[in-house]
Amino acid sequence: MRRVSVVGASGSGKTTLARALAERLHAPLIELDALMHQPAWAPKPDEEFKREVEQATAQDIWVVDGNYRQVVIEGPVWQRADTVVWMDPPRRTFMRQLFVRTLRRQ
Repeated sequence: MRRVSVVGASGSGKTTLARALAERLHAPLIELDALMHQPAWAPKPDEEFKREVEQATAQDIWVVDGNYRQVVIEGPVWQRADTVVWMDPPRRTFMRQLFVRTLRRQ
């Protein structure tokens, strides 16, 4: 495992797992939300976002956290990944995690 894509529903635990994998593999963590969003959650233009993901995944080792179809499924992430981890916990689990995260952020 050198190039890992972690995908799943919001609140499924993908960021937590991706961080742990990146640490264990001594790999950079590429958070797609951090690349996509500018201040006040304004999205970057698609071409700029795609270019940044292309650059980030050109490395030999990485862990990507995120679900943006244009760069994950249709772009460089899954084309370059050697491992895909699909987080699919029961609905009650990720709904609880989303609820707790929402309360924490307020």
